[in-house]
Amino acid sequence: MYRSHPLSASLRSIRHRPYFRSVLYGCLVVSSVYLLYKFVNPTYSIPIYSPSSWTDPFSGDLAESYVPADETSADVWLGRAKSVKLSFLHGYHGYERYAQPNDEIRPLSNDYRNNFNGWGVTMYDSLDTMILMGLENEYNRAMPFIEKTVFSLPDGEFAPFFETIIRYLGGLLSAYALRKDDVLLRRAEELAEKLDNVFATPSGFPLFGVNPNGQVVGPEIGILAEIASLQLEYTALAKFTGKKRWWDRANTVIRALDNADLHKTGGMFPIRWNLTSAQPFDTHLSVGAQADSTHEYLLKQYLLTAKTDKANLIMYLRATTHIIAELLMLSPKRHLLYVTDTTFSTNEHKGRPSHTFEHLSCFLPGLLALGAHTLPLDDLASLGIDLNEIGNESMFGRSGKSYKLLAGYNLKTLHMWAAEGLAQTCWLSYADMPTGLGPDEMVMYTAGDDRWGKTVDGYKEGGGYLWMDAIEKWKSSGARGAPPGVGDKTPVIYTEAERLRGTLRARDYSIRKSGYLLRPETLESLYLLWRTTGNGKWRDRGWKIFESIERHTKTPSGYASLRSVEILPAVKDDDMPSYFFAETLKYLYLMFIDKDPIPLDEWVFNTEAHPLPVIRWTQAEKEAFDIQ
Repeated sequence: MYRSHPLSASLRSIRHRPYFRSVLYGCLVVSSVYLLYKFVNPTYSIPIYSPSSWTDPFSGDLAESYVPADETSADVWLGRAKSVKLSFLHGYHGYERYAQPNDEIRPLSNDYRNNFNGWGVTMYDSLDTMILMGLENEYNRAMPFIEKTVFSLPDGEFAPFFETIIRYLGGLLSAYALRKDDVLLRRAEELAEKLDNVFATPSGFPLFGVNPNGQVVGPEIGILAEIASLQLEYTALAKFTGKKRWWDRANTVIRALDNADLHKTGGMFPIRWNLTSAQPFDTHLSVGAQADSTHEYLLKQYLLTAKTDKANLIMYLRATTHIIAELLMLSPKRHLLYVTDTTFSTNEHKGRPSHTFEHLSCFLPGLLALGAHTLPLDDLASLGIDLNEIGNESMFGRSGKSYKLLAGYNLKTLHMWAAEGLAQTCWLSYADMPTGLGPDEMVMYTAGDDRWGKTVDGYKEGGGYLWMDAIEKWKSSGARGAPPGVGDKTPVIYTEAERLRGTLRARDYSIRKSGYLLRPETLESLYLLWRTTGNGKWRDRGWKIFESIERHTKTPSGYASLRSVEILPAVKDDDMPSYFFAETLKYLYLMFIDKDPIPLDEWVFNTEAHPLPVIRWTQAEKEAFDIQ
């Protein structure tokens, strides 16, 4: 049909003109080669890493000029806080309309799912956020459901104890602390009673799951986060009810952790534990999945008890010493500070790092900042603590050297460096993406991809560049400029063509799990860094993330997880976890309002962001509970 077109006639005539035909074909070949070259080759050079080229990673970090100075007025921040409140209402109203009283809404299909016992976890997780936001109507509509919930399950089904404690019990206790509604406390204690058979182990550690009818389930080998993330909730329950039995549940776990044999892991808790002997079962160390909340609760239990539980403080100092000395590493090109997990550590050899960096681990910078803000880390002697006495080579072998190493620094400053460097990397994992949202899991590059490192006495120790090695070199060379890994960096956003090619390494990492699950950990750390430092850049970054959440995850009935943060338009998943209301939106709201109603010296967040008030035991309670 196009043969009568003038262009068609011209093209047909070229067949009878060899000269013009050759010129045309030549132009086509040149154009094709040029386009192929532009597609295959990047617009900037591919970095080549070698040990000699990256062993000096502190020559000066890139300026983060794209982040404006914090000149935003208080009225604007108030408006932003109101925007977060509107987002909460949008998502929660969708839940009320399509899913209540079930657990969670599916925000694409407007269906529901019961993945946490079917007792309405979104309501329980949302109660304290409603109170903090002043959402009286939503709170009042939820309370009849809360009051009438039947904590029961069919035979053969089990409530996951860890999730039930941090979401349901934590939500009830926090709402009670804020509202003093006796219904909330009565329901909290009733729930604890229904779950109590879960502690039927020789060690007193809880099993994985429990049916309120008394049935329990779980292997003899337990997971750290699942067996030791109840201390805050049960301590608060004991205080609110005046009952020793709940304190005993928390204290049994604390004493078991304190008495554990950690000589192979430098004083840090590994992931797997024997529930009969209350001793570690392996040497896999992590601050990510299956471990995160236990490390978090060491500091927070000390703070919750008005800084009186010294055992938890010492366990926190041991854990963070090992983390800083042996789990923090630097990437070779951008000098990104990251925390990873290690396996196969022994008394003589350090563990092998995986160089995996999880979104879940992004709670750590906030925890370190909170510790530096609330503890006299620069004067531990005032607490009767000597770092060299709580850890050394006679106690922890080769890893014991870390205590002597860190004792040579101002520990408060060192913890804040680590907090800011890690938070920077967590933020960049968002800023590097076209969606402005961070992936769930990354694998960091190492120099020459030497992941297994050198051989020591026939043993392959892990590769990578330890952050403390870089800090030591920076210190010995005069400590010029920002400490390694601490300065701000510029984002690297790939085009779609560059992403599909998959050969570029300018970011210093590859993405293993590209989904965004509406997770709160990075925002939690940004909130804590803003509150502890007053530096507006952390707050600004929180706003950028909120804008991306609004832009890419919103649906007509809520907000949805993303299947990939690398693709535009973003592809949504039919999932809105209850922690989006409990944590993600709460931390954003608290970050943007001017006066924080949850002062860090008066309240402590559980791992689901449910705030609990600092507890001060009376003398009568100490005697009744046998608190030393």
